Amino acid sequence: MQTDMTAITILLGSFALLLILKVPITFSLIVSSILTGWYLKVPLMVIVQRMSGGIQNFSLLAIPFFILAGGIMAYGGITNRIIEFSNTIIGRVRGGLAQVNVLASMFFGGISGSAVADVSSIGVMLIPMMDKKGYDTDYSVAVTVSSACQGIIIPPSHNMIIYSFALGGAVSVGRLFLGGFIPGIMLGIALMIISYIIAVRRKYPKEKRYTFKEAVHITKDAIIGLFTFVIIIGGVIFGVFTATESAAIAVIYALLVTIFVYRTMTVRKFIKILYEGLKTLAIVMSLIAAASAFGYFLAFLHVPALATRALLTLSGNRIVLLLLINLLLIVLGCIMDMAPLILICAPILYPVVVTTLGMSPIQFGIMLLLNLGIGLCTPPVGSALFVGAAVGRIPIEKASRALIPFYIMMICVLLLITFVPFFSTFIPDLIMPEMIVR
Repeated sequence: MQTDMTAITILLGSFALLLILKVPITFSLIVSSILTGWYLKVPLMVIVQRMSGGIQNFSLLAIPFFILAGGIMAYGGITNRIIEFSNTIIGRVRGGLAQVNVLASMFFGGISGSAVADVSSIGVMLIPMMDKKGYDTDYSVAVTVSSACQGIIIPPSHNMIIYSFALGGAVSVGRLFLGGFIPGIMLGIALMIISYIIAVRRKYPKEKRYTFKEAVHITKDAIIGLFTFVIIIGGVIFGVFTATESAAIAVIYALLVTIFVYRTMTVRKFIKILYEGLKTLAIVMSLIAAASAFGYFLAFLHVPALATRALLTLSGNRIVLLLLINLLLIVLGCIMDMAPLILICAPILYPVVVTTLGMSPIQFGIMLLLNLGIGLCTPPVGSALFVGAAVGRIPIEKASRALIPFYIMMICVLLLITFVPFFSTFIPDLIMPEMIVR
Protein backbone atom coordinates (compact mmCIF):
# COMPACT_ATOMS: atom_id res chain seq x y z
CA MET A 1 0.00 0.00 0.00
CA GLN A 2 2.91 2.32 0.73
CA THR A 3 4.20 1.81 -2.81
CA ASP A 4 0.76 2.61 -4.18
CA MET A 5 0.57 5.82 -2.15
CA THR A 6 4.01 6.84 -3.37
CA ALA A 7 2.95 6.27 -6.97
CA ILE A 8 -0.28 8.21 -6.39
CA THR A 9 1.75 11.06 -4.90
CA ILE A 10 4.00 11.09 -7.97
CA LEU A 11 1.03 10.99 -10.35
CA LEU A 12 -1.10 13.69 -8.72
CA GLY A 13 1.75 15.72 -7.22
CA SER A 14 3.70 16.08 -10.46
CA PHE A 15 0.48 16.95 -12.31
CA ALA A 16 -0.38 19.68 -9.77
CA LEU A 17 3.19 21.02 -9.82
CA LEU A 18 3.27 21.23 -13.61
CA LEU A 19 -0.06 23.08 -13.61
CA ILE A 20 1.32 25.57 -11.07
CA LEU A 21 4.33 26.06 -13.37
CA LYS A 22 1.82 26.82 -16.18
CA VAL A 23 2.76 23.84 -18.31
CA PRO A 24 -0.07 23.13 -20.81
CA ILE A 25 -2.53 20.57 -19.43
CA THR A 26 -1.91 18.02 -22.18
CA PHE A 27 1.83 17.95 -21.47
CA SER A 28 1.20 17.94 -17.71
CA LEU A 29 -0.93 14.80 -18.06
CA ILE A 30 1.65 13.08 -20.28
CA VAL A 31 4.66 13.93 -18.10
CA SER A 32 2.97 12.88 -14.86
CA SER A 33 1.92 9.59 -16.52
CA ILE A 34 5.47 8.93 -17.76
CA LEU A 35 6.98 9.68 -14.32
CA THR A 36 4.49 7.35 -12.64
CA GLY A 37 5.11 4.65 -15.25
CA TRP A 38 8.86 4.99 -14.74
CA TYR A 39 8.43 4.57 -10.98
CA LEU A 40 6.16 1.53 -11.41
CA LYS A 41 8.43 0.12 -14.13
CA VAL A 42 5.62 0.22 -16.68
CA PRO A 43 7.10 0.19 -20.24
CA LEU A 44 6.78 3.45 -22.13
CA MET A 45 5.14 1.56 -24.99
CA VAL A 46 2.20 0.73 -22.70
CA ILE A 47 1.63 4.44 -22.06
CA VAL A 48 1.80 5.18 -25.80
CA GLN A 49 -0.65 2.37 -26.51
CA ARG A 50 -3.05 3.74 -23.89
CA MET A 51 -2.85 7.18 -25.50
CA SER A 52 -3.45 5.90 -29.04
CA GLY A 53 -6.16 3.52 -27.84
CA GLY A 54 -7.90 6.38 -26.05
CA ILE A 55 -8.70 8.18 -29.29
CA GLN A 56 -9.51 5.06 -31.34
CA ASN A 57 -13.16 5.14 -30.41
CA PHE A 58 -15.97 5.42 -32.94
CA SER A 59 -18.11 7.65 -30.70
CA LEU A 60 -15.35 10.28 -30.67
CA LEU A 61 -15.87 10.82 -34.41
CA ALA A 62 -18.94 12.85 -33.45
CA ILE A 63 -16.75 15.58 -31.92
CA PRO A 64 -15.11 16.86 -35.15
CA PHE A 65 -18.47 16.77 -36.92
CA PHE A 66 -20.15 18.78 -34.12
CA ILE A 67 -17.30 21.30 -34.18
CA LEU A 68 -17.56 21.61 -37.97
CA ALA A 69 -21.36 21.95 -37.91
CA GLY A 70 -21.14 24.68 -35.28
CA GLY A 71 -18.53 26.55 -37.32
CA ILE A 72 -20.60 26.35 -40.50
CA MET A 73 -23.70 27.68 -38.74
CA ALA A 74 -21.72 30.47 -37.06
CA TYR A 75 -19.92 31.69 -40.19
CA GLY A 76 -22.84 30.88 -42.48
CA GLY A 77 -25.15 33.56 -41.11
CA ILE A 78 -27.24 31.54 -38.69
CA THR A 79 -26.14 33.71 -35.77
CA ASN A 80 -27.68 36.85 -37.29
CA ARG A 81 -30.93 35.03 -37.92
CA ILE A 82 -31.04 33.59 -34.41
CA ILE A 83 -30.59 37.08 -32.93
CA GLU A 84 -33.37 38.53 -35.11
CA PHE A 85 -35.64 35.56 -34.31
CA SER A 86 -34.99 35.99 -30.57
CA ASN A 87 -35.70 39.70 -30.90
CA THR A 88 -39.14 39.03 -32.34
CA ILE A 89 -39.95 36.81 -29.34
CA ILE A 90 -38.72 38.83 -26.37
CA GLY A 91 -37.12 42.07 -27.54
CA ARG A 92 -40.01 44.29 -26.40
CA VAL A 93 -39.44 43.86 -22.65
CA ARG A 94 -37.26 46.23 -20.62
CA GLY A 95 -33.61 45.51 -21.39
CA GLY A 96 -34.77 43.57 -24.44
CA LEU A 97 -31.32 43.08 -25.96
CA ALA A 98 -30.14 41.30 -22.81
CA GLN A 99 -33.12 38.93 -23.07
CA VAL A 100 -32.35 38.43 -26.76
CA ASN A 101 -28.75 37.65 -25.79
CA VAL A 102 -29.82 34.88 -23.41
CA LEU A 103 -32.41 33.42 -25.79
CA ALA A 104 -30.03 33.55 -28.76
CA SER A 105 -27.40 31.73 -26.68
CA MET A 106 -30.00 29.08 -25.88
CA PHE A 107 -30.67 28.48 -29.57
CA PHE A 108 -27.06 28.76 -30.72
CA GLY A 109 -25.80 26.63 -27.83
CA GLY A 110 -28.10 23.91 -29.11
CA ILE A 111 -26.11 23.93 -32.35
CA SER A 112 -22.52 24.64 -31.32
CA GLY A 113 -22.47 22.95 -27.89
CA SER A 114 -19.63 25.29 -26.96
CA ALA A 115 -19.62 28.23 -24.55
CA VAL A 116 -16.55 29.81 -26.13
CA ALA A 117 -18.06 29.53 -29.64
CA ASP A 118 -21.22 31.15 -28.28
CA VAL A 119 -19.36 34.13 -26.80
CA SER A 120 -17.17 34.46 -29.89
CA SER A 121 -20.05 34.56 -32.38
CA ILE A 122 -23.01 36.09 -30.54
CA GLY A 123 -20.88 38.34 -28.32
CA VAL A 124 -19.06 39.92 -31.26
CA MET A 125 -22.40 41.21 -32.55
CA LEU A 126 -24.48 41.79 -29.44
CA ILE A 127 -21.96 43.38 -27.06
CA PRO A 128 -21.20 46.33 -29.42
CA MET A 129 -24.93 46.55 -30.26
CA MET A 130 -25.83 46.75 -26.55
CA ASP A 131 -23.14 49.39 -26.01
CA LYS A 132 -24.67 51.58 -28.73
CA LYS A 133 -28.12 51.27 -27.13
CA GLY A 134 -26.81 52.58 -23.79
CA TYR A 135 -26.14 49.34 -21.87
CA ASP A 136 -23.13 49.29 -19.55
CA THR A 137 -20.35 47.25 -21.14
CA ASP A 138 -19.69 45.17 -18.03
CA TYR A 139 -23.39 44.20 -17.94
CA SER A 140 -23.35 43.27 -21.64
CA VAL A 141 -20.28 41.08 -21.13
CA ALA A 142 -21.76 39.47 -18.00
CA VAL A 143 -25.00 38.55 -19.79
CA THR A 144 -23.12 37.16 -22.81
CA VAL A 145 -20.61 35.11 -20.80
CA SER A 146 -23.10 33.65 -18.31
CA SER A 147 -25.69 32.77 -20.97
CA ALA A 148 -23.00 30.95 -22.96
CA CYS A 149 -22.99 28.24 -20.26
CA GLN A 150 -26.30 27.03 -21.66
CA GLY A 151 -24.44 25.56 -24.62
CA ILE A 152 -22.69 23.14 -22.27
CA ILE A 153 -25.88 21.38 -21.15
CA ILE A 154 -28.37 22.10 -23.94
CA PRO A 155 -27.95 19.31 -26.51
CA PRO A 156 -26.13 18.55 -28.66
CA SER A 157 -23.01 19.11 -26.57
CA HIS A 158 -19.72 17.45 -27.47
CA ASN A 159 -18.85 17.62 -23.76
CA MET A 160 -21.63 15.09 -23.15
CA ILE A 161 -19.89 12.75 -25.59
CA ILE A 162 -16.62 13.23 -23.69
CA TYR A 163 -18.43 12.45 -20.41
CA SER A 164 -19.90 9.25 -21.88
CA PHE A 165 -16.47 8.29 -23.22
CA ALA A 166 -14.81 8.95 -19.83
CA LEU A 167 -17.16 6.40 -18.26
CA GLY A 168 -16.43 3.80 -20.92
CA GLY A 169 -19.70 4.34 -22.76
CA ALA A 170 -21.72 3.29 -19.71
CA VAL A 171 -24.02 6.31 -20.16
CA SER A 172 -26.19 6.71 -23.25
CA VAL A 173 -25.41 9.85 -25.25
CA GLY A 174 -29.05 10.04 -26.31
CA ARG A 175 -30.24 10.03 -22.69
CA LEU A 176 -27.63 12.66 -21.83
CA PHE A 177 -28.92 14.87 -24.66
CA LEU A 178 -32.46 14.54 -23.36
CA GLY A 179 -31.34 15.16 -19.78
CA GLY A 180 -29.95 18.58 -20.70
CA PHE A 181 -33.21 20.08 -21.98
CA ILE A 182 -34.95 21.07 -18.72
CA PRO A 183 -31.75 22.16 -16.88
CA GLY A 184 -30.72 24.25 -19.90
CA ILE A 185 -34.11 25.97 -20.07
CA MET A 186 -34.04 26.49 -16.28
CA LEU A 187 -30.65 28.16 -16.55
CA GLY A 188 -31.90 30.39 -19.38
CA ILE A 189 -34.98 31.47 -17.41
CA ALA A 190 -32.89 32.19 -14.30
CA LEU A 191 -30.50 34.38 -16.31
CA MET A 192 -33.42 36.17 -17.98
CA ILE A 193 -34.90 36.97 -14.57
CA ILE A 194 -31.72 38.51 -13.16
CA SER A 195 -31.05 40.33 -16.47
CA TYR A 196 -34.55 41.84 -16.34
CA ILE A 197 -34.23 42.91 -12.68
CA ILE A 198 -30.95 44.72 -13.39
CA ALA A 199 -32.35 46.22 -16.64
CA VAL A 200 -35.38 47.66 -14.80
CA ARG A 201 -33.19 49.20 -12.09
CA ARG A 202 -30.87 50.78 -14.66
CA LYS A 203 -33.73 51.72 -17.04
CA TYR A 204 -32.27 50.04 -20.11
CA PRO A 205 -34.29 50.46 -23.35
CA LYS A 206 -36.80 48.21 -25.07
CA GLU A 207 -36.42 47.05 -28.66
CA LYS A 208 -38.66 47.90 -31.62
CA ARG A 209 -41.88 46.01 -32.23
CA TYR A 210 -41.94 43.91 -35.41
CA THR A 211 -44.95 43.75 -37.68
CA PHE A 212 -46.62 40.36 -38.08
CA LYS A 213 -45.32 40.06 -41.65
CA GLU A 214 -41.74 40.84 -40.55
CA ALA A 215 -41.96 38.35 -37.67
CA VAL A 216 -43.19 35.57 -39.96
CA HIS A 217 -40.39 36.22 -42.48
CA ILE A 218 -37.70 36.25 -39.76
CA THR A 219 -39.09 33.08 -38.18
CA LYS A 220 -39.17 31.17 -41.47
CA ASP A 221 -35.61 32.27 -42.23
CA ALA A 222 -34.31 31.20 -38.81
CA ILE A 223 -36.14 27.87 -38.60
CA ILE A 224 -34.41 26.59 -41.74
CA GLY A 225 -31.07 26.88 -39.96
CA LEU A 226 -32.36 25.75 -36.56
CA PHE A 227 -33.57 22.54 -38.18
CA THR A 228 -29.96 21.35 -37.85
CA PHE A 229 -30.68 20.99 -34.16
CA VAL A 230 -33.78 18.88 -34.91
CA ILE A 231 -31.77 16.56 -37.16
CA ILE A 232 -29.16 15.89 -34.50
CA ILE A 233 -31.46 15.43 -31.52
CA GLY A 234 -34.38 13.78 -33.30
CA GLY A 235 -32.17 11.32 -35.15
CA VAL A 236 -30.40 10.16 -31.99
CA ILE A 237 -33.51 10.01 -29.79
CA PHE A 238 -35.63 8.04 -32.25
CA GLY A 239 -32.83 5.69 -33.22
CA VAL A 240 -32.62 6.78 -36.85
CA PHE A 241 -28.84 7.13 -36.53
CA THR A 242 -26.08 7.32 -33.93
CA ALA A 243 -24.71 10.56 -32.47
CA THR A 244 -21.75 10.36 -34.87
CA GLU A 245 -23.97 9.80 -37.91
CA SER A 246 -26.32 12.60 -36.85
CA ALA A 247 -23.40 15.02 -36.54
CA ALA A 248 -22.16 14.10 -40.04
CA ILE A 249 -25.63 14.57 -41.52
CA ALA A 250 -25.91 17.92 -39.69
CA VAL A 251 -22.69 19.08 -41.39
CA ILE A 252 -24.07 18.22 -44.82
CA TYR A 253 -27.41 19.90 -44.08
CA ALA A 254 -25.70 23.02 -42.69
CA LEU A 255 -23.54 23.28 -45.81
CA LEU A 256 -26.53 22.92 -48.13
CA VAL A 257 -28.48 25.59 -46.22
CA THR A 258 -25.64 28.12 -46.05
CA ILE A 259 -24.63 27.58 -49.69
CA PHE A 260 -27.99 27.29 -51.47
CA VAL A 261 -30.55 28.91 -49.13
CA TYR A 262 -28.73 31.64 -47.21
CA ARG A 263 -26.02 31.94 -49.91
CA THR A 264 -23.55 33.20 -47.32
CA MET A 265 -20.92 30.45 -47.46
CA THR A 266 -17.82 31.10 -49.52
CA VAL A 267 -14.68 29.06 -50.16
CA ARG A 268 -12.65 31.48 -48.03
CA LYS A 269 -15.10 31.16 -45.12
CA PHE A 270 -15.13 27.37 -45.40
CA ILE A 271 -11.33 27.21 -45.33
CA LYS A 272 -11.37 29.38 -42.21
CA ILE A 273 -13.99 27.10 -40.60
CA LEU A 274 -11.82 24.05 -41.34
CA TYR A 275 -8.74 25.77 -39.94
CA GLU A 276 -10.45 26.91 -36.72
CA GLY A 277 -12.15 23.53 -36.35
CA LEU A 278 -8.86 21.69 -36.81
CA LYS A 279 -7.22 23.76 -34.09
CA THR A 280 -10.07 23.03 -31.68
CA LEU A 281 -10.08 19.34 -32.61
CA ALA A 282 -6.32 19.04 -32.09
CA ILE A 283 -6.68 20.44 -28.58
CA VAL A 284 -9.59 18.17 -27.68
CA MET A 285 -8.13 14.95 -29.12
CA SER A 286 -4.67 15.51 -27.64
CA LEU A 287 -6.33 16.05 -24.26
CA ILE A 288 -8.31 12.84 -24.62
CA ALA A 289 -5.17 10.88 -25.59
CA ALA A 290 -3.16 12.28 -22.66
CA ALA A 291 -6.05 11.82 -20.23
CA SER A 292 -6.42 8.18 -21.33
CA ALA A 293 -2.90 7.41 -20.12
CA PHE A 294 -3.48 9.40 -16.95
CA GLY A 295 -6.79 7.62 -16.39
CA TYR A 296 -5.08 4.25 -16.82
CA PHE A 297 -2.82 4.99 -13.85
CA LEU A 298 -5.73 6.36 -11.82
CA ALA A 299 -7.54 3.05 -12.29
CA PHE A 300 -4.36 0.97 -11.83
CA LEU A 301 -3.68 2.67 -8.49
CA HIS A 302 -7.34 2.46 -7.37
CA VAL A 303 -7.61 6.23 -6.98
CA PRO A 304 -11.43 6.28 -7.46
CA ALA A 305 -11.86 3.79 -4.59
CA LEU A 306 -9.49 5.79 -2.38
CA ALA A 307 -11.31 9.01 -3.24
CA THR A 308 -14.63 7.38 -2.35
CA ARG A 309 -13.36 6.29 1.04
CA ALA A 310 -11.76 9.70 1.67
CA LEU A 311 -14.98 11.58 0.89
CA LEU A 312 -17.07 9.22 3.00
CA THR A 313 -14.78 9.79 5.98
CA LEU A 314 -15.51 13.52 5.77
CA SER A 315 -19.24 12.98 6.21
CA GLY A 316 -21.83 10.27 5.89
CA ASN A 317 -24.54 12.83 5.11
CA ARG A 318 -25.61 12.72 1.47
CA ILE A 319 -26.45 16.44 1.30
CA VAL A 320 -23.11 17.47 2.82
CA LEU A 321 -21.20 15.18 0.44
CA LEU A 322 -22.96 16.53 -2.64
CA LEU A 323 -22.31 20.10 -1.52
CA LEU A 324 -18.63 19.27 -0.99
CA ILE A 325 -18.40 17.67 -4.44
CA ASN A 326 -20.06 20.70 -6.06
CA LEU A 327 -17.64 23.00 -4.24
CA LEU A 328 -14.69 20.87 -5.38
CA LEU A 329 -15.85 20.92 -9.01
CA ILE A 330 -16.42 24.68 -9.02
CA VAL A 331 -12.94 25.30 -7.57
CA LEU A 332 -11.35 22.93 -10.11
CA GLY A 333 -13.36 24.58 -12.88
CA CYS A 334 -11.83 27.92 -11.90
CA ILE A 335 -8.29 26.68 -12.55
CA MET A 336 -8.62 24.06 -15.32
CA ASP A 337 -10.39 23.67 -18.65
CA MET A 338 -13.53 21.60 -19.04
CA ALA A 339 -12.46 18.66 -21.24
CA PRO A 340 -9.55 17.45 -19.05
CA LEU A 341 -11.65 17.88 -15.91
CA ILE A 342 -14.43 15.72 -17.36
CA LEU A 343 -11.92 13.03 -18.30
CA ILE A 344 -10.23 13.12 -14.87
CA CYS A 345 -13.13 13.77 -12.49
CA ALA A 346 -15.89 11.64 -14.03
CA PRO A 347 -14.25 8.24 -13.36
CA ILE A 348 -13.08 9.32 -9.88
CA LEU A 349 -16.38 10.79 -8.66
CA TYR A 350 -18.70 8.30 -10.38
CA PRO A 351 -18.29 5.60 -7.68
CA VAL A 352 -19.02 8.18 -4.96
CA VAL A 353 -21.96 9.98 -6.51
CA VAL A 354 -23.64 7.21 -8.50
CA THR A 355 -22.66 3.93 -6.84
CA THR A 356 -22.56 5.10 -3.20
CA LEU A 357 -25.00 8.02 -3.11
CA GLY A 358 -27.41 6.56 -5.68
CA MET A 359 -27.55 9.52 -8.07
CA SER A 360 -28.55 8.82 -11.66
CA PRO A 361 -25.59 8.86 -14.10
CA ILE A 362 -27.59 11.34 -16.21
CA GLN A 363 -28.17 13.65 -13.24
CA PHE A 364 -24.50 13.39 -12.28
CA GLY A 365 -23.44 14.21 -15.85
CA ILE A 366 -25.60 17.34 -16.00
CA MET A 367 -24.42 18.39 -12.52
CA LEU A 368 -20.77 17.87 -13.53
CA LEU A 369 -21.14 19.78 -16.80
CA LEU A 370 -22.94 22.73 -15.21
CA ASN A 371 -20.32 22.97 -12.47
CA LEU A 372 -17.54 23.07 -15.03
CA GLY A 373 -19.59 25.44 -17.20
CA ILE A 374 -19.67 27.89 -14.30
CA GLY A 375 -15.89 27.52 -14.20
CA LEU A 376 -15.69 28.67 -17.83
CA CYS A 377 -16.93 32.11 -16.78
CA THR A 378 -14.96 32.31 -13.54
CA PRO A 379 -11.41 33.65 -13.10
CA PRO A 380 -8.54 32.89 -13.24
CA VAL A 381 -8.79 30.43 -16.17
CA GLY A 382 -12.36 30.85 -17.43
CA SER A 383 -11.97 30.82 -21.23
CA ALA A 384 -15.49 32.17 -21.90
CA LEU A 385 -14.83 35.03 -19.46
CA PHE A 386 -11.55 35.90 -21.21
CA VAL A 387 -13.18 35.93 -24.64
CA GLY A 388 -16.11 38.04 -23.39
CA ALA A 389 -13.81 40.56 -21.70
CA ALA A 390 -11.68 40.76 -24.85
CA VAL A 391 -14.73 41.38 -27.06
CA GLY A 392 -16.05 44.02 -24.65
CA ARG A 393 -12.56 45.48 -24.15
CA ILE A 394 -12.89 45.63 -20.38
CA PRO A 395 -10.63 44.23 -17.62
CA ILE A 396 -11.32 40.72 -16.31
CA GLU A 397 -11.85 42.16 -12.81
CA LYS A 398 -14.64 44.47 -13.98
CA ALA A 399 -16.38 41.67 -15.90
CA SER A 400 -16.09 39.34 -12.88
CA ARG A 401 -17.73 41.88 -10.56
CA ALA A 402 -20.62 42.33 -12.99
CA LEU A 403 -21.05 38.55 -13.11
CA ILE A 404 -21.69 38.16 -9.35
CA PRO A 405 -25.54 38.25 -9.54
CA PHE A 406 -25.38 35.85 -12.50
CA TYR A 407 -23.11 33.48 -10.54
CA ILE A 408 -25.74 33.41 -7.78
CA MET A 409 -28.51 32.45 -10.21
CA MET A 410 -26.35 29.76 -11.84
CA ILE A 411 -25.52 28.24 -8.46
CA CYS A 412 -29.23 28.22 -7.52
CA VAL A 413 -29.97 26.24 -10.69
CA LEU A 414 -27.02 23.95 -9.94
CA LEU A 415 -28.40 23.15 -6.47
CA LEU A 416 -31.83 22.38 -7.92
CA ILE A 417 -30.28 19.97 -10.42
CA THR A 418 -28.14 18.39 -7.69
CA PHE A 419 -30.95 17.69 -5.24
CA VAL A 420 -34.00 17.26 -7.52
CA PRO A 421 -33.50 14.32 -9.94
CA PHE A 422 -36.74 15.13 -11.81
CA PHE A 423 -35.19 18.03 -13.74
CA SER A 424 -32.52 15.92 -15.45
CA THR A 425 -34.15 12.48 -15.55
CA PHE A 426 -37.82 13.12 -16.42
CA ILE A 427 -37.44 13.51 -20.20
CA PRO A 428 -34.86 10.69 -20.64
CA ASP A 429 -37.02 8.30 -18.61
CA LEU A 430 -40.11 9.34 -20.57
CA ILE A 431 -38.69 9.07 -24.08
CA MET A 432 -35.70 6.69 -23.76
CA PRO A 433 -36.31 4.39 -20.76
CA GLU A 434 -33.10 2.79 -19.56
CA MET A 435 -34.35 -0.72 -20.17
CA ILE A 436 -34.28 -0.21 -23.94
CA VAL A 437 -30.98 1.67 -24.09
CA ARG A 438 -28.17 -0.32 -25.67
